[in-house]
Amino acid sequence: MSEADVIQQSKRPYTRHDLAQDLRNLGVAAGMVLLVHTSLSRIGFVPGGPVTVIQALLDVLTSDGTLIMPTHTSGYSDPAGWENPPLPPDWVETVREEMPAYDPVRTPTRHMGRVAELFRTWPDVWRSPHPQVSFAAWGKMAVQITAVHPLPYSLGDTSPLARIYDLDGYVLLLGVSHANNTSFHLSEYRANCRPRTQAGAPLLEYGRRVWKWYDDIVYNSGSFRHIGTDMEKTCSVHIGRVGQAEARLFSQRTAVDFAQKWLMDRC
Repeated sequence: MSEADVIQQSKRPYTRHDLAQDLRNLGVAAGMVLLVHTSLSRIGFVPGGPVTVIQALLDVLTSDGTLIMPTHTSGYSDPAGWENPPLPPDWVETVREEMPAYDPVRTPTRHMGRVAELFRTWPDVWRSPHPQVSFAAWGKMAVQITAVHPLPYSLGDTSPLARIYDLDGYVLLLGVSHANNTSFHLSEYRANCRPRTQAGAPLLEYGRRVWKWYDDIVYNSGSFRHIGTDMEKTCSVHIGRVGQAEARLFSQRTAVDFAQKWLMDRC
């Protein structure tokens, strides 16, 4: 959506103060551990764009809280499996050998949106070392959440998602649906109903670029909307507006436990 489209569809400008007040009205509070998925254009016209959104989130959470965003890099994967678009088969080996190593400081996000892309570069933000499904975090528990993120089973019990679960954190869907609820991937691992696969990515090892293969599962987010709809029938989900965006705030632990049972019942 172009900026002109956003302006035309906005009732008014949504300032840092406006967004912070909307977040508080929704239930976001100082000291929370909060995983945020956001679509900037859905919020409406925001003077300052992603800078203002991040500032508003930090204003509400304060230095006692922790803000986390997914900073995934889906292109850092085996090019033989790329589909949108696929590569010519005779390109695959060259791409696999020449793709630069993942660098938490330099490697940009992919399909994560403008807010997450800016957030990964924000002062005092830590980013986890996984080359494909990293998370960035700021605040009191940032290091604890992001410091360890092994290659295998990348969104499972050794991932930042599980650390957010341990800390009884919250999820904020800001202008996006449960289809974007990354925490449901942790449920896929715990439900143990997805096939195994081998993934790969380039990374630095002792200062040298290497290609690493690792074990993982085949994600399937096709059911996430249905899981979210069913969860909202029985679990506490705060639904409101932040700017013009529909927003949902809920316990990550509740969501993961619900989705795990939902998946296990249908395995």
